[in-house]
Amino acid sequence: MKPSDTIVRVSRGHITESIHRIHLAVVDNQGTLLHGAGDPHLLTFARSTAKLIQALPVIESGAADHFGLTEAEIALCCASHNGEAEHVSTARGILGKLGYHAKHLQCGAHEPYHAPTAQAMRERGESPSTLHNNCSGKHSGMLSLSSHLGASPDTYMSPEHPVQVLMLDAVSAMSDVPKEQMELGIDGCGVPVFGMPINHLALAFARLGSPEGLSAERANACQRIVDAVRKYPQFLAGSDRFDTRLIEVTKGRVIGKMGAEGIFALSIPDQAIGFVLKVEDGNIRALYPAVTEALKQLGYLSESEVSELKDFHTPAVHNWQGTEVGRIRPDFCL
Repeated sequence: MKPSDTIVRVSRGHITESIHRIHLAVVDNQGTLLHGAGDPHLLTFARSTAKLIQALPVIESGAADHFGLTEAEIALCCASHNGEAEHVSTARGILGKLGYHAKHLQCGAHEPYHAPTAQAMRERGESPSTLHNNCSGKHSGMLSLSSHLGASPDTYMSPEHPVQVLMLDAVSAMSDVPKEQMELGIDGCGVPVFGMPINHLALAFARLGSPEGLSAERANACQRIVDAVRKYPQFLAGSDRFDTRLIEVTKGRVIGKMGAEGIFALSIPDQAIGFVLKVEDGNIRALYPAVTEALKQLGYLSESEVSELKDFHTPAVHNWQGTEVGRIRPDFCL
């Protein structure tokens, strides 16, 4: 293995049992590549990292103000949440403002990510609803935009629906990827998902945090989204989740969002920086160690902040008895 390989090692005892390769792009809000590792132009899907960008039309259209969405509700529109009680009630609250119910959400149902919540529901014999889906906030935001536009709520997930057209427009403009060149797929929750080089996704996040040169309407929407997730980081993810802890530990200096298949995008607004890291094989167990280490090496996290994130930085591998048998450790030098 070459010394320059950007990897995360999974050890058991003294043996490296598995290796995950990493790709990284760090850009400024003009798109200049500041740091890269692996392939900083890797083409992949943004997955749920795009939620913060997809929320822009909800604000720009006037839907958020028309329906009186709070900052906590705006944060939930950007979330892959845990399905905890406050997440469910907040999603229900958004729908209530539209005159809608959980049945209007087309994201499907799954158990809460938050294990204690899921266990308590099982003990009560309660089945999860669409409100527990980690994407219920995003879908509630989409329904608010659809209602404000006077469009049908029945087909809001269709790529041809006005909601999805506006969201593609926003993602394209923020990332500098022309719409006709954007690779589209279907995300786990059923809506379109955007494929682009990771340096372009990083550009979108750099602009989200530092929107100089954008229209006044877009810059205002960017600022409102950043403010919302800074003030309500628990609504972006939830208890014991890296996205939430990163914002809390840095006091909002760094805001970031995970996506399925091992991708993480973040913004450092005060430095006009966007950062995207992708685990090549999609295994999320390598994601947070790699993100924490990269931020540490690049000087974006202090030693005390890294220490507060230690459970994500070098997590232990446990057996079924709960005994520590190994570690997951980033092993690279940027």
